[in-house]
Amino acid sequence: MSPGEVEHGASELAARSRVVLRRSIGSPILFSIVYTSLASAIYFSLGVIAGHALGLTPVVFLLAALLFALTAITYAEGASLHPERSGSTVFARYAFNELVSFIAGWAILLDYIILIAVTAYSATQYLREFWSPLGQHDEALALALAFIALVVLVNIRGFGGRRARRIGMLVIADLALQGFVVVLGLALFFNPHTLLSPIHLGRSPRWSDLVFALTIAAISFTSLESAAGLAGEIRITRRALKRVVFSGTATVVVLYAGIALVAVTALPVHAGHTELASRYMNSPMVGVVVHMRPHWLAEALKYLVGGLGTLTLLAAANSAMLGLSRLAYSLSTNRQIPSGLGRLHPVRSTPYVLIILAGLIAAGLAATEDLDFLIGIYAFGAMLAFTIAHLSICRLRYSEGHLDRPYRVPMSVRVRGGDLPLPAVFGAVAAAAGWVAVLVVHEPARYVGLGWMALGLAGYVVYRRADETSLLRRVTVSPEILRAEQPRERDYGSVLVPLFGTDLDDDIVQTAALLVSGEPTDEAAIDTATIEALWVFVIPMSLPLDASLPDAHIKHARQVLARAKAVGEEYTGVHVATATVRTRRAGYAIVDEARRRGVEAIVLGAEEPSLIRGGARLGGLGGQLEGYVGEVTKYVVRKATCRVIVTAPAASDSPVEQARRAHRVGAPMV
Repeated sequence: MSPGEVEHGASELAARSRVVLRRSIGSPILFSIVYTSLASAIYFSLGVIAGHALGLTPVVFLLAALLFALTAITYAEGASLHPERSGSTVFARYAFNELVSFIAGWAILLDYIILIAVTAYSATQYLREFWSPLGQHDEALALALAFIALVVLVNIRGFGGRRARRIGMLVIADLALQGFVVVLGLALFFNPHTLLSPIHLGRSPRWSDLVFALTIAAISFTSLESAAGLAGEIRITRRALKRVVFSGTATVVVLYAGIALVAVTALPVHAGHTELASRYMNSPMVGVVVHMRPHWLAEALKYLVGGLGTLTLLAAANSAMLGLSRLAYSLSTNRQIPSGLGRLHPVRSTPYVLIILAGLIAAGLAATEDLDFLIGIYAFGAMLAFTIAHLSICRLRYSEGHLDRPYRVPMSVRVRGGDLPLPAVFGAVAAAAGWVAVLVVHEPARYVGLGWMALGLAGYVVYRRADETSLLRRVTVSPEILRAEQPRERDYGSVLVPLFGTDLDDDIVQTAALLVSGEPTDEAAIDTATIEALWVFVIPMSLPLDASLPDAHIKHARQVLARAKAVGEEYTGVHVATATVRTRRAGYAIVDEARRRGVEAIVLGAEEPSLIRGGARLGGLGGQLEGYVGEVTKYVVRKATCRVIVTAPAASDSPVEQARRAHRVGAPMV
């Protein structure tokens, strides 16, 4: 039987469960993650963008809003399809392979570090409105380093719901202030002649500067990566997810374009120059409000912008570090970076090693005190990751087109048997063009960005080859490996559990849950393990694989999978994903699914005939295997490329005893 004979189908149970992505995190954290970056980006990007786009700065922000909308709906579909930690790196894993997944993750890792450096340094420039010496070189650098150290300590300690609600209130206040600045600024400064007269396409601004400005306007999009990293834990309905996409786009359009319009009329372009890109480069929002009238209002707004801007920028740095820590965990558990870098704090369960390293690198970048340099490098990583994300969603429409998606990118067309999402296609083209443009027009981004990617790829290849691991296949490690204490002997990060509707199903799921479950952690913990519960429909040769199944069979499969999910998720840190598969041969389907999903082990209930009680080591039986277990078990044991745990517990055994007595058979785990 060829691999093409196995057809995957998502159960309706999985479809319903994914309408609510998970049940541990609600809207406040999602709001804080998305809107903190959106609100903060204008504080440090406006001056850089205005310096390149000049009078076309509002147009650049409008086009950025369009690209944001395309990227947001791409991430919404990807995160709802595969609600795992991280964004583009997860999409690429399922759409392509581990190497492409690593490239996306490594690029975004660079962006998180740069964002921490940029926001920490920019916060000092707004705080100087309260004490001018803070804006000087030495004092500003010392304060920026202190801010980065604070971000490191806070994220090692962990990010909880209460802090997210406080940040959410701060963001609401900041968005309200920005909205007020837009309304008042348009009333005071808007003048079409002042706006249009300095624009001379090709000269003011030059084409190369305009293209570069378009790419760096994507500086706020990292919030989508951070939000996607929470996808597996967000309690949000399908309708609420659409509202987040729409409101985020509306925020970019109204506030970004509105503030840009106010800025280039309050500080107009003269002879190809604007004060936004010189005098107010590091604190452009202050430059806008100090030109307000009357004078007392301008003074009040200056201090209000200085205070709220500082707090919002620090909140954005925290959000960036949170996204980085979750991405680092994902890269570590998938053996894309050494496990030592993803080592978890023994108490807080946060990847403190990489958080500290990221803080040190961010401190070095902040020492340059050059926003144009840093934001240009940021654009390199962002455009590369967004290109991969869009392409991944397009490919997944074909490779996993049968799976339910709580959110789908609209405006799809039928191409070669699949629904091709046109917004994702356009987003991929735009992001790829932006990445090439950054390489062409921004020399620091070209050398630093390519150097970062070369360093990462070299490390990836050396690490995987040293471990005799495939460069392309997914390989996971137990989350316990990342803990400072000695990991338990029997522990896995992911297992496949085939179910057949027997009385043994509950015992099998409990055994699997005990093998993957970890110790309870606090609200900042980010470690979970996955049980892939699989129902196998064996279709007789007299029927086509896509033949309609009896309603009773489908109903029974739903009940069994629902029961497995309920039993497995009673254990700490265990997530049960459910799916179905149609096949001619159950053993082949189980082995193929285990290989495709990259699980570390298969927990299998031995079908009749079986003399096994509590698990038995079958690997050494050789020819004597015949007669002890059925054909499915024998096939899986002999063909699986991961460890296989075969169990048929005695009635007197407890689940703990079953787990302890289960033995590994088959090939060594890769």
